[in-house]
Amino acid sequence: MPSISPYLSSSSLPAGGLLVGRAWSPAVDGPCVVRREGNDLIDITSAYPTMRDLCEAPDPAAAARTTPGPRLGSIDDIMANTPLETRDMAKPWFLAPVDLQSLKAAGVTFATSMLERVIEERARGNPAAAVEIRATIGDLIGDDLSKLRAGSPEAMALKKVLMEKGAWSQYLEVGIGPDAEIFTKSQIMAAVGSGMEAGLNPISTWNNPEPEVVVVVASSGRIVGATLGNDVNLRDVEGRSALLLGKAKDNNASCALGPMIRLFDSSFSLDDVRNMQLSLTVEGDDGYVLNGGSNMSKISRDPADIVAQMINNHHQYPDGAVLFLGTLFAPVEDRDEPGKGFTHKMGDVVTVSSPQLGTLANRMTSTDKAAPWTFGASHLFRNLAKRGLL
Repeated sequence: MPSISPYLSSSSLPAGGLLVGRAWSPAVDGPCVVRREGNDLIDITSAYPTMRDLCEAPDPAAAARTTPGPRLGSIDDIMANTPLETRDMAKPWFLAPVDLQSLKAAGVTFATSMLERVIEERARGNPAAAVEIRATIGDLIGDDLSKLRAGSPEAMALKKVLMEKGAWSQYLEVGIGPDAEIFTKSQIMAAVGSGMEAGLNPISTWNNPEPEVVVVVASSGRIVGATLGNDVNLRDVEGRSALLLGKAKDNNASCALGPMIRLFDSSFSLDDVRNMQLSLTVEGDDGYVLNGGSNMSKISRDPADIVAQMINNHHQYPDGAVLFLGTLFAPVEDRDEPGKGFTHKMGDVVTVSSPQLGTLANRMTSTDKAAPWTFGASHLFRNLAKRGLL
């Protein structure tokens, strides 16, 4: 079985930047908001009881940087204690770095992944049919749409041609049309962090990881930072019908975020997000290794424009939101049988990395075997009240 432990240390974090996150403290039987200071985590919960509160500050980076607090422990020790199978429940462990923010995702934001969604739809969830359909779609619209901007006159002209050829699709509509696809990835407080197991619904036999940049957005719509995410995707379920998107995306432990949030400051901004390169590795119990990635510079919609479609006068989030920005990655090579494409196996270790945000690492398991989600918003408020923080 591949080990997840090499990805759970201070070396999995970026060398620089203002990093904040969350960790569970057995001493208070609840979560703490923390910042990185050297190789230590500093507990700033007394000033900012939730990550939502910190992200709502006028300058979250300055607030986190100047807020004093006690040392919770070393990053290496707390990360190493995060996997459930080896966890010492008397010591702290890492959590997903967000709490009360809504968990949202944008789909079909890259041309390559857009084509794969069209293929999924036409294959009706059958990976064996995907090879022939991929070639047919490629002949019609090509495979290099990286310079095409969604909603542009050029995109609308392509839409007209595709409709005339009978090749239009709901995925092409949101991929090159004016309106982005934005959906609820998971429920508030349901995300899992780096070092935790991520869930795959066993009804799926055709699925893959989706390495993504996730922006953190205040209730005002201001983007205050970013982290990494794995938008676990059940290709056969969504391929059967786009109306099954909720079943394909929102499952126990299916929303992985982390390891920490890098707040925007003089060293890191939205321009860095726009040009970020992500790398992906999947390591299987069978010795299988898949390497992939995603290049944010090839996105068809600017991150600020996607955020503006998510949060505005018509869609408000008083506790803010995080938004998966989509992925260029779409695996097409076969893992086992020819023509069957890639799909996960239980026990796969998935890592999503970037120099600016670090490494998010999770082991895949069945959604009914992942750690049950038992600590929700009501539990958080009761815990904070008990600690005198509300």
